Amino acid sequence: MSLKLGSIIGVEIRLHYTWFIIFFILTWSLATGYMPTQHPGMPLTLYWVIGAISSIILFASVLFHELAHSYIAKRRGLPVAGITLFLFGGVSQIMEEPKSSEMEFKISFAGPAASFFLAGVFGFIWLAALNLKLGATVIVFHYAALINLILALFNLIPAFPMDGGRILRAALWRRKGDFLGATKISAKIGAIFAYLLMVGGFFLLLFSASFISGIWLIFIGWFLKSGADASLRQTVVSTALSNVKVGEVMSTDVHTVKPEISLEVVADYYFFKYKHGGYLVTKEEKILGMVTLHDIKQVPKDRWRETQVRDVMVPVEKLVTTKSEEPALDALVKLAKMKVGRLPVLEEGRLVGIVTRSDIVRTVTVKGELAAAAPSNPSTRNRQFANPDTYEGASPLSG
Repeated sequence: MSLKLGSIIGVEIRLHYTWFIIFFILTWSLATGYMPTQHPGMPLTLYWVIGAISSIILFASVLFHELAHSYIAKRRGLPVAGITLFLFGGVSQIMEEPKSSEMEFKISFAGPAASFFLAGVFGFIWLAALNLKLGATVIVFHYAALINLILALFNLIPAFPMDGGRILRAALWRRKGDFLGATKISAKIGAIFAYLLMVGGFFLLLFSASFISGIWLIFIGWFLKSGADASLRQTVVSTALSNVKVGEVMSTDVHTVKPEISLEVVADYYFFKYKHGGYLVTKEEKILGMVTLHDIKQVPKDRWRETQVRDVMVPVEKLVTTKSEEPALDALVKLAKMKVGRLPVLEEGRLVGIVTRSDIVRTVTVKGELAAAAPSNPSTRNRQFANPDTYEGASPLSG
């Protein structure tokens, strides 16, 4: 659940609901902890104002960081679905991973470079305000310069899928020429950093008074570990499905049902016999819709005999379809995005097959096992995963 703020350079900006939580926590911690400690003797109200302004500057800096990723990606021809600010900072939703190690490096380094730039700008303003003795302004811009420097340095840690981890993957990719292998190494290193952060967080919880910092480190470590695992899985899938078309994985022996038969018959003679999760509804070779096990379960069992398939099916106008020449990777993305389990494969309005998530997963599994038994083909390594959540140039907030 997120709130759309608008668009910048053609990239949609959204606020996730968790942003409001972290904004309050950050403002509170600055107003009651950091600012009074670093700059004692000021009114409490002023601390809260400075804390709120500093929090806004921080998230604006994170947004600038992510926009740098998105700008370079768009310049290189990669589609960007949007940027979301959330609990751990921000994420750029680039729909395809870079097609070369050079592109990977440029997109990944753009974020830290933007943060270094802001650190310099805010640092210059801080020095000017300090010389002019502008009071609270000095505090705000000192924090802005410091936090952008920390943001840049933290994101350069080689913990995949953070920027530093992606830069590491770019270097390994360029050296070895193996995108999947580079991803596996980067993900392992990222996992090590994630575990170190979580151990450090537990240490702070048990042996110091820094409760909030400990919790924050544990959450960031968990976030990095989850991100590394997800990115590795996506890379494995993209490599396995490289150059694979829907027509190669679809089932051509498609069982269909008539619209006038009862749900009782469908349940007993189709779902039980063939064990499919859904069936196309046809009449005289014309597709009318699809009925799934979920649709039948919405009807009380004592009404199955009197209820016909046409009464519960999803009409053809609402069906998500594909074509035999569509990349299997795109079909998988479509299945996930539309939250459906199967796609009818149509050619000129004619049914030629059906592809399910199981069909694609089976292909990934078989190719993965074969790849483990023999060296991969270097010519297939540059096809990337076309998923809106694949490239996450995340910018976790510092503790």
